[in-house]
Amino acid sequence: MSIPQNLQIWPNHDQIISAYYQLGADELTKKTIKKKQGTISDTGALVVQTGKFTGRSPKDRCLVKDNITSERVWWGDINIPFSSQDFDSLYKKVLATLTSKTLYARDVFAGADKRYRIGIRIFNETPWANLFVYNMFIQPDEKELKNFQHDWLVLNIPCFQADPKIDHTRQSNFTIVNFSKKVILIGGSGYTGEIKKSIFSVLNYSLPTTENVLPMHCSANVDDGGNTALFFGLSGTGKTTLSADAKRRLIGDD
Repeated sequence: MSIPQNLQIWPNHDQIISAYYQLGADELTKKTIKKKQGTISDTGALVVQTGKFTGRSPKDRCLVKDNITSERVWWGDINIPFSSQDFDSLYKKVLATLTSKTLYARDVFAGADKRYRIGIRIFNETPWANLFVYNMFIQPDEKELKNFQHDWLVLNIPCFQADPKIDHTRQSNFTIVNFSKKVILIGGSGYTGEIKKSIFSVLNYSLPTTENVLPMHCSANVDDGGNTALFFGLSGTGKTTLSADAKRRLIGDD
């Protein structure tokens, strides 16, 4: 039977969070059902309601503008700046609310190529969001987990509502990426795609400059001759459909 563990958000950091750590898919599903946060469909899939937000809220996704990012980010309606001072204040408020909660924690990798992957520690408020993380990212094996050190921290706390007048967010929900602290704060929204998109933003920012690698938002498959096809397009334009060809092998979806 799983029991919560006391986990540090960072090595040598005073903040300790009580969390169920590295639970399997079946256990996370059972906890979701027990908490009445989801149901099982007639096909056996877990179904949850993400609340008010059933998609990303791009106008509420911000990047901290500081010495690292100020000259390297194309600021505007897509990359919205957020001050370091406001981030620090909001970060402390989020951490303060976690002392009375038991979360769901997972250490994972983003990036299949070990030369470029990053380690991520994610704390989720709900078991089904942690199940999303389990499905979306790469699970360390026992040896990797024993020596795991995360490069990034994600706090995914949908119940935390920001006060726009005090916290200087656009509204009560927010997704804020801090490249200096390597922390991502997600609050006010249960839509788990905010987690995926934030990590992709991290890779999209760092890999081209530091590793000469270009991340791409696409699907890919390959034929028997080794010829690869890439399918680009905005969400909903058919990348998944086109890449799922019975005569070709799928490399990656989305």
